[in-house]
Amino acid sequence: MIADSEVLTRVKSGVGRITLNRPKALHALNHAMCDSMIKALLAWRADDAVKSVLIDHSGERGFCAGGDIRMIAESGAGDASEAKAFFDIEYKLNHLLFEYPKPVTAIVDGIVMGGGVGISEPAEVRIATERTTYAMPETGIGLFPDVGGGWFLSRMPGETGTWLALTGARLKAADTVFLGIHSHYLPSDKLEAFRAILAVDPAHPADVADGLGDDPGEAPVEVHVEAIDRLFAFDTIEAIVVALEAEGSDWALAQLATLNTKSPQSLKVTLRQLRTGRTLDSFAQNMAMEYALGGRVVRTHDFQEGVRAVIVDKDNAPKWSPADLAGVDETTLEVLFAPLPAAEAWTPLA
Repeated sequence: MIADSEVLTRVKSGVGRITLNRPKALHALNHAMCDSMIKALLAWRADDAVKSVLIDHSGERGFCAGGDIRMIAESGAGDASEAKAFFDIEYKLNHLLFEYPKPVTAIVDGIVMGGGVGISEPAEVRIATERTTYAMPETGIGLFPDVGGGWFLSRMPGETGTWLALTGARLKAADTVFLGIHSHYLPSDKLEAFRAILAVDPAHPADVADGLGDDPGEAPVEVHVEAIDRLFAFDTIEAIVVALEAEGSDWALAQLATLNTKSPQSLKVTLRQLRTGRTLDSFAQNMAMEYALGGRVVRTHDFQEGVRAVIVDKDNAPKWSPADLAGVDETTLEVLFAPLPAAEAWTPLA
């Protein structure tokens, strides 16, 4: 273990432990971090001494706020080759975790967005704490909820995943556990006890989490689930907008106001991504779709403008193009979603 490494990997008491260690960037993933995690996971997969894997992070500021978005934008402004190389290895990591033969635990203690969701959602045990804040905010920067969002969000109860993907709503632990995004709630002061008991029983992290798990409290989203399932069930953004307008409640109008701040192109791309993801037979098929889509979307005006407005200049005033939903036609979507030639298509690790 190298103390100044951006990812710390080691094996102790039957647990292969991966600790994200890039706190100044809220542990945002880069190519080297994904590569380090893949190498550790592949080594541990065949190691009988490793009974389970634990993914956590150093410090207290957040689990993982996403990927290296500035690099992706800079690459997308050119030929996108570096961005596509990052997507390739990140999605290989996501798929490796999804198919991993040993139990994986992710302690999601703090902010978890984008890439952080991609490495925690495939885990069998996903522990939230009182510090957890979950979101997939990509429509606000001209992107879409990748890292498996087309698979996980489309399979959430009812249309809650659609609502989360389109609005980028931020949830605390009570909501994430209620919706099944996270499997357990533990107050942060119980995390060391979890790690200590896991060291005694490394093969059964779910049992350890069950034994320590606590009640996160009432889920604020629960009262809105019926409306979410009804209003976000349509297959076009225009129909969702009409339904929200007709509903007219304070909550519905707040969702509409939020959608009106998002990239119209991203809204249409994201809804199609989720509706397509729901029909796919395997996680690998979903990742191949997202890889083809991602390599194209990062080169679009809206992604470049979204990153400028939210991350670079921080004026939070993106000028989307097209500026409204009517300007995003089916031809644009067909081009973005077209499969790649076989030689360029994403494939999982052997």
